[in-house]
Amino acid sequence: MLRAEHPNPDAPCPIMPSFSTLLPPQILPIVMLVASNVFMTFAWYGHLKHKSSPLVIAIVVSWGIAFFEYCLAVPANRFGSAAYSTAQLKTMQEVITLLVFAGFSVLYLKEPLGWNHLMGFAFISAGAFFIFHRF
Repeated sequence: MLRAEHPNPDAPCPIMPSFSTLLPPQILPIVMLVASNVFMTFAWYGHLKHKSSPLVIAIVVSWGIAFFEYCLAVPANRFGSAAYSTAQLKTMQEVITLLVFAGFSVLYLKEPLGWNHLMGFAFISAGAFFIFHRF
């Protein structure tokens, strides 16, 4: 029976276990967002190490990499909505993006981060603190 033909399409898939059963709902979206950000960072910035390649090739390859980012980010937000608000998910995404980008910049592109970058990241993280706390 195809998934679309199932009387309850929201029921767990009998063929493949749900991602949502592998980790707690508070942890699963974080893991998936980290993985999706690795793909997206390579899609957006990986081509900068290969500037001699034609731009159209960079675009097509980046688009292909970004497909896998979407395959992780969309379900991460769907699963994450069971534990977090949309604002919290978006804030989490931005903080994860900064952390992944910082590592990518230093380790892959060999571009150092200065104190100004770290201070900016700290201010953004401070903003995330306020999103996750009620006063």
